[in-house]
Amino acid sequence: MTFFTNPTEPRDLPGRVHLTMPAEIDFCNAADLLPHVLSAARAHGDHLDVLVLDLTATSFMDSQGIRLINDVRRRLGPGAAVRLVARPEGITSRVLELTGIRRDVPVYDNLAEALAS
Repeated sequence: MTFFTNPTEPRDLPGRVHLTMPAEIDFCNAADLLPHVLSAARAHGDHLDVLVLDLTATSFMDSQGIRLINDVRRRLGPGAAVRLVARPEGITSRVLELTGIRRDVPVYDNLAEALAS
């Protein structure tokens, strides 16, 4: 099992933050990811409109990954939205569908769509 505690560096776009998430998100690293994701989002202050979590490189995610997404959503400032990017044929996309989070968080097939919307 690979342990990644940090998402890659945020990519700054006007009003948007893009974070590439690690290959695995589970009980071993999800709690450590939360402060890093929130720190990147809060670096924009009140100017953050959209936080894009890129899960295309994530090949495994359990319920702790879903909890991470929900915790990020709850802790972002008012007016800031979370968007997800996941490969449609990937396991991560299936987990997002099975847990029902797709009803609450937009999931895009590619990064360009998530950033443009």
